[in-house]
Amino acid sequence: MKARASLSKSDITRRSNSFLSYLCLLLLLALGLRGARATAQSTVVLVGSGSTVPAPLYNRWAQEYSKRNSNIQMRYLPVGTSEGIKQISHSAGDFAAGESQLTDKERKEGNLIELPVVLIGIVPIYNLPDVHHELRLSGEVLAEIFLGDVKTWNAPQIAKLNPEIALPNRPIQVVNRPAGKGSNYVFTDFLSKASSKFRAQVGVTVSPKWPVGTSAERSSDMADKVKNSPGSIGYVEYQYAVKDGIPQVAVLNAAGQFVKASAESFSAACNAVESPQWNNFSASLSNAPGADSFPITSFSWIYLRVPSSDASRAAALGDLLNWIYSAGQQYAVQEGYSELPQPLLAALRKKANDLQ
Repeated sequence: MKARASLSKSDITRRSNSFLSYLCLLLLLALGLRGARATAQSTVVLVGSGSTVPAPLYNRWAQEYSKRNSNIQMRYLPVGTSEGIKQISHSAGDFAAGESQLTDKERKEGNLIELPVVLIGIVPIYNLPDVHHELRLSGEVLAEIFLGDVKTWNAPQIAKLNPEIALPNRPIQVVNRPAGKGSNYVFTDFLSKASSKFRAQVGVTVSPKWPVGTSAERSSDMADKVKNSPGSIGYVEYQYAVKDGIPQVAVLNAAGQFVKASAESFSAACNAVESPQWNNFSASLSNAPGADSFPITSFSWIYLRVPSSDASRAAALGDLLNWIYSAGQQYAVQEGYSELPQPLLAALRKKANDLQ
């Protein structure tokens, strides 16, 4: 009789976290349903799960949306993009959220669609205490760093892009994200477009097999690790870098310009890809054309199961979507994200109404 293969510690932890997040989601659903039966007026608690990248925004949305209509509430559980897609595919929850494009298999088997809710940027962040000038890197050099081919900060590839900086002879400490993370998808999508070697060795995926580096579980963990580790480099959603005051790399874009992340450079990338049709809701925005486009821009999507089998929950979800695509956008800006362009918001409001 063959011995069963043993699981690694990381596999056990990942499975335990997945099971616990599933239980938490079921508990939120149960509490919502109990509350609905306990009140004279029916209360619907919409429950979503997914990426940590937009978690601060969904938490803010939950607070503000609940003030609008006490009969419709929203809760969000940050468990990672892949886990969120898995849960909504198995009818656990009302929506999921993340930064990876759905596969044809996910769309077909889970009856899923994705709609953008906000613009984000995944920014390379670094910690070089003695460097006070803006660091510039290309996608190709970033790919070499995260493949482990460029190992020191004064390597010729980096020095060539930063002739005005006295770069230290210090080892590069790479920090990356573990499997199932939406920021992995956006970052590897850009690096795969910039480097054929990276595309061949790693590819576009939420679960890269990183050849070098240490792992940071959550977006906040990534920010903390880079901020507290001299010589390190990582990548995180823009608002995490801004709130923690972490230096950001200016990245070479498709037009040959070094561009820093900002609401304006995210909007420029979106406009370059979406205009004038404004209906390509699942488009990749990375390496978008245009001199002002930040090259690691992406939508953050909400994943929905259609059609819904519960008319009251479908109506409540439609109400939430209409709010997200109108008043909800102002809170995205306040939380450090970038709102969607008005023509795209108009198209999304129409799509949300069609789903009801």
